[in-house]
Amino acid sequence: MSTVTPWILTAHCPSEIGTVDVVTSYLRKTGHYITELNSFDDRMAGRFFIRAEFRAEPDFDDVAFREGFADLATPFEMEWSLNDSRKRTKVVIMVSKYDHCLNDLLYRYRTGALPIEIPAIISNHPDLRSLAEWHGIPYYHFPITSETKPQQESQVWECIQQSGAELVVLARYMQVLSPAMCERLDGWAINIHHSLLPGFKGARPYHQAYEKGVKLVGATAHYVNNALDEGPIITQGIQPVDHAHYPEDLVAKGQDVECITLAKAVSYHIEQRVFLHGNRTVVFPR
Repeated sequence: MSTVTPWILTAHCPSEIGTVDVVTSYLRKTGHYITELNSFDDRMAGRFFIRAEFRAEPDFDDVAFREGFADLATPFEMEWSLNDSRKRTKVVIMVSKYDHCLNDLLYRYRTGALPIEIPAIISNHPDLRSLAEWHGIPYYHFPITSETKPQQESQVWECIQQSGAELVVLARYMQVLSPAMCERLDGWAINIHHSLLPGFKGARPYHQAYEKGVKLVGATAHYVNNALDEGPIITQGIQPVDHAHYPEDLVAKGQDVECITLAKAVSYHIEQRVFLHGNRTVVFPR
């Protein structure tokens, strides 16, 4: 059995000749075999992005590797990171009453399909406590009203900090976060919501969609920012529907797409495949 360890090197910098060579030549010089390489040059923004996955021996000295690469990356103004792909990302999940996305994430967590740790599940309702406890995960119920929103968000934030979370996932958390909370979570919290065409806001969106005879249902996973449901998009999914789909069918189809789309976004994030690029993202899929 192979004892090599996969590591991931990501970087972005101004577009300049030699950026690919900085990464690939250094990996060759240090004796590391590249198993996956992705790059993209945004000619409109003049920005370059690269992700390299490579094999390393068990005695790999990541400190020495970082020091050596920093000397080469500095002249290119590279912002970069090096990550051991075996490390399990600590993910806090926030949820309300809908359980489909939470159930899906927990199944992938339980089977190892998502290499994450879940130190906490946070909710504004008590309904899903038994599901969390069945998985042995602490469940924190913080009720919320319009009057108690600041105090509730303070409790949520304290819980997130104490958990050591590296990522927060809003798995159908049906509360609008305050601007202050959005600012705290900007760039490291993922939200999921439906993407019906045309768009339907407010209550019973799938019933509104049925009345309009929609032909597609979908979902969008994006990073949280202070623009409601308009943060940088990570991934989207769609399913065709037709006249034979009643409102309950649209709901079921939509929930399936939400689960798949959210899981994919979480996977891309923890595998260092997503680069924030203003209000856009650069995503290197598998």
